[in-house]
Parts: sequence; C-alpha cells; structure tokens
Amino acid sequence: MTMLDASHDPMVTSWVPSAQAAGTDFPIQNLPLGVFETADGRVGIGVAIGDQVVDLRVAREAALLGSLPAAIAGALEATTLNAVIALGRPALSAVRQAVQGMLRADTEAGRAAPRVPGLLHPMASLRLRLPVEVGDYTDFYASVDHATNVGSMFRPDNPLLPNYRHVPIGYHGRASSIVPTGTPVHRPMGQVSAKPEGPPTFAPTARLDYELEVGAVIGAGNLLGTPIPLAEAEAHLAGLVLVNDWSARDVQAWEYQPLGPFLAKNFATTISPWLVTLDALAPYRVPARARTADEPAPLPYLTDGRDQTQGGFAITLEVWIRTARMREAGTPAERLSRGSFAQMYWTLGQMLTHHASGGCNLRPGDLIASGTVSGPEQSSRGCLLELTWRGAEPVTFSNGETRAFLADGDEVILRGWCEAPGRVRIGFGDCRGTVVGA
Repeated sequence: MTMLDASHDPMVTSWVPSAQAAGTDFPIQNLPLGVFETADGRVGIGVAIGDQVVDLRVAREAALLGSLPAAIAGALEATTLNAVIALGRPALSAVRQAVQGMLRADTEAGRAAPRVPGLLHPMASLRLRLPVEVGDYTDFYASVDHATNVGSMFRPDNPLLPNYRHVPIGYHGRASSIVPTGTPVHRPMGQVSAKPEGPPTFAPTARLDYELEVGAVIGAGNLLGTPIPLAEAEAHLAGLVLVNDWSARDVQAWEYQPLGPFLAKNFATTISPWLVTLDALAPYRVPARARTADEPAPLPYLTDGRDQTQGGFAITLEVWIRTARMREAGTPAERLSRGSFAQMYWTLGQMLTHHASGGCNLRPGDLIASGTVSGPEQSSRGCLLELTWRGAEPVTFSNGETRAFLADGDEVILRGWCEAPGRVRIGFGDCRGTVVGA
C-alpha cells in the first residue's frame, strides 16, 4: 500500500491559479495522467492541473522534470500510457514527484515553468483520448447491495446465489468498444422477448441503462501461469478511472442464459480520461468492507491483513442526467444517485488476485471494472434497473419528464471524488456519454 509523503501535503500550492479553485478535481495533490490531442492533431501524454493540461513533451524538452531515468522519460514520448505504466508503480511515483516539483509555487522549476511557451493547454481546447490501449477488459459484480437488489427482482426468495460470498464474480467484456468520455453511444439492436420462453424479435433495445463503476488499470503485468498473491496485488495496479458499462437490459434478459452477458454489454463502455494514481489516492484509503458474523471469511488466497485494513477507497460517486429537453431549455443536469465505493464487498486487490489465481496473465493497460456500485439506500443505487426497480417506479425530473430507462438524447454523466479531514479534495473528471438513435 502507498504511504503518505510530502506530495500529499495540503499546504502545497501551485503557480497554476485554477489548481486552487474551489471544487477542482485536479489540485496539485492529484496530478492524474492522460492522453490529449490538440486542434492541429498532435497527440501527447499530459497531466491535469486545475483547468489546464501539462504537456509532458514540452516539460521534458525544457528540462523541467529533473533527472527522470531514461526509460521513464522515453516512455513518456509515447501516445498512450501503456509504456510508462508497464514500468510499475515506482515509475509512476517518480513522474508524479517530478511533475509536482515543476508545478509547485515554491520550487526553482516552478519559478521557471510559467515562462515556458506551450507548457500548458486549456483542457477545454483539447480532445481527451483513451489514456491507455486496453487489451483485455473484465467486469466484476463486486457490490453486494447491487447483487442483492438484482437478485431480488428475479429470485425474491434467494437473491444471492451460494457462490457470491465466496468468489469475486466476473465476466470478460469487449475491449474494442471501450470509448473515451464524450463519445456518442448508439442504441444497440438485439434479440428481445416479452416472455422468457420466447419467441424473440430483433429490435433496438427499449431498456437501455447505465452502470456506475470504478475501473482499475493494470500496470506491471504477470507471466502466464504465474498467480499474483494478494499481498502483491496493488504493485500491479497503475490507477483508477470511472467506468460506465452501458447495458441493454431487455437484450440481457433474453441472452444471458447460460453463458452470461454478450450483445447486451459489448456495444459501448465509457471510461473517464484521467488515470488517478494509487499514490494520489493514498490519503483516502479505508478498510475493506467488514464481513458480518453470518458471512463466510474469504478463502486464504483472498485474505491479507493489509488488504483488510487498507484495501478500500473512500470515493464518492454520483450519476447525473441531462435530457435533450433540458439542453433545449438551457437547464442543468439533475442528479440520479450518490454512493460510495467504500461499500464494495470485494476489494480491487481481491479481484485482481482472483483473476490471476488460475495463471491468467494480465498485461499493461488491461481494465478491471468493479461492476455497478450501489449502496443500501435507494438514493445510492448505481443503475436505472435498480433505481426504477425494472422500470416499475420511474424517476421524475423537475421539468416533469420521467425515465424508466434511457431515451435517445439523454446525456449520462458520472462523477467521482475523494475527501478526508485535513486533506485536499481530488477527483476523476467527468465520464460522460450521450445516447443516439439505433
């Protein structure tokens, strides 16, 4: 686990004014990595600070990053983060320390940096791309509240199947349809049936949904046939992003037996553009969700003392929606839910360790998502399937519109941030997408 150091000092400020703005996701204590594209088509690796993006190529050429090892400096020349995250957590720590030194208001590099032309780009002027090239994508089902709610809809007398409290449940998703924030999401076609026994028709989904999730990006991988002990799991995690695992619920209901999700989830998955490192998240670690007396303890390979005391993340998560009618009227988005990632039944470390326990090799840039993040309260349910209870209890907005599931023109916005007493708030940036017709 990452220890706190001077980079987390809440008294440190930046010469970039917006880094101190109230409510910013990107103070100098955060410094997430991403990939940007300028208006003239140049692609590079950058760091978010306030409402600006640091161009790391310009920073290197101006000798503002100190004495980064050649391997790390070379990896920052790429157009994705895969090469630098493959070097492991120490490399990411070195980049973060060097960038913070350049952005601090009280350092020699910080005094020189404002005079360097092209070092900063206004974030609003850039196209933010996928931060990594995702080779493989696995989605878990790690919220016991979500699993219980969904199970209650289909199996009221037996919401949780016997394996749930013993094994992190997951499925392999589709990496090719992972898209960056802002990418339109086309309403998918699929087989749907009004009755479990069929027959089906082929039609656009009428039950399009979002899923509020957190994703972990793999940094240093493992060799095929080599498991990753839980005590070492976080050495293989580069950082976290927000994930919207869009879902076609009517397609899912017809196709998921016996092998699980397929077309219902492979048409689009949106991720936020900034990789928030585990170093930046260190002040917001919390214990893993405690098992109750009637719940089984995890098997030994899924048990580690440090993971139990520090394996959780206190991330507040929200879902907002802005319908086409809201946009036309110039009214703001409205919040659908607020929850906490601290309530997950399985930790990210346990998910990673279980994933590799049979010898599966994980590679730099692979994505592991948590599954829908829901809490025990109705207001913390992380998808419309739960929030509207399969569409039976539609939500109503202030303009009188209602939604059981998503309509064309709806923009869904996921937000996440961390706060703790005596610490500076850090965030992830928006994860957003707008539904367009089939």
